[in-house]
Amino acid sequence: MNPQRNSFGIGPKVSLFTLGTMRANESIEQMYSVVKEACLAGINHVETAPAYGLAESLLGEAITMLDSEGISPFDKWVITSKILPGVSSKNGKRQLLAMLKRLRVSKIHNLAIHGLNIPEHLSWALNGEGSELLKWAKSQGLIGQIGFSSHGSFSLIEEAIDSKKFDFCSLHLHLLDQTRMPLAKIALKAGMGVMAISPADKGGHLHTPSQTLIKVCSPIEPLELAYRFLLSQGISTLTLGAYRPEDLSLARRLVNENKSLSQAEQTAINRVTKSLKDRLRETFCGQCTKCLPCPKAVPIPTILRLRNLAIGLDLKTFSKERYNLIGKAGHWWEKNDARACENCGECLPKCPNKLNIPKLLEETHIQLVDNPRRRLWG
Repeated sequence: MNPQRNSFGIGPKVSLFTLGTMRANESIEQMYSVVKEACLAGINHVETAPAYGLAESLLGEAITMLDSEGISPFDKWVITSKILPGVSSKNGKRQLLAMLKRLRVSKIHNLAIHGLNIPEHLSWALNGEGSELLKWAKSQGLIGQIGFSSHGSFSLIEEAIDSKKFDFCSLHLHLLDQTRMPLAKIALKAGMGVMAISPADKGGHLHTPSQTLIKVCSPIEPLELAYRFLLSQGISTLTLGAYRPEDLSLARRLVNENKSLSQAEQTAINRVTKSLKDRLRETFCGQCTKCLPCPKAVPIPTILRLRNLAIGLDLKTFSKERYNLIGKAGHWWEKNDARACENCGECLPKCPNKLNIPKLLEETHIQLVDNPRRRLWG
């Protein structure tokens, strides 16, 4: 039986898992071994970007080598790459042609705007030089369909989806952070492909879960539970950034597992929620976002979500890493941490759970502030 494939916008169908190449860019030997294992695991979709160092060049070389050996998916490789927003039409054309050369292809199936994160990016894509660039690329037969990845606000992503100018999107969708799931549902209903960005790492460092999370999810592995949750929701494909072939073992096992959640899986997810509420008690933040907007642009729900995870599931390393990136990653992440709160009290009457939000923000900062870790790229 051939591995399961899902529709992905107007392009070729894709595997339930997508090989992300950010971590396999050290050598051709590494890329070759990872891409080969992905193929053997039933994966046909590969995601890359110029921003991932040598990834595009190594991927093009690895696929060429594998093709010469007769190793390829039964329905051929599907490649997604990206272009950063804001470039001029002239420079973008040059970048796209260089991308195709590195990948050793004459056409790329899926081209995504890499980080459609702020209103200026969306304007560039819909009405500016980006629109001109994308129209040219399609008219020349260089790309199949157009999409975007985004770390932006809920409203910005919703506007991008509603524009009907994109065929697929890549969003942060996680078991432990379901705030963008409604956006995924809107996109799927509109016929768009939806790719979940980093459900393992950005989803809570689920490759190295806390003992508390392991116990709560038992007998199911936390990462398997997170993958199964997303697949059961109809998400088209989940990215998996493999560093070595062994990192694809779980994907191989779940390559056809997009059915509804089992009773055991649903019970485990319920235990995760119960653990959060039991350990946080009256300080649990339900992520309703009614506290927003904050006059000082403090991302209250985001900060309190990290507090939820640090206390409720002992995901302290993950929460610290994410908290300490605030203000240090440009438009890719939040700009203001808890120190921006001036205790004005405007959020207090908005909170349905009557949380003492300024106090919780102050406590969270004390608990999580640390030296930031280096980003993987950018």
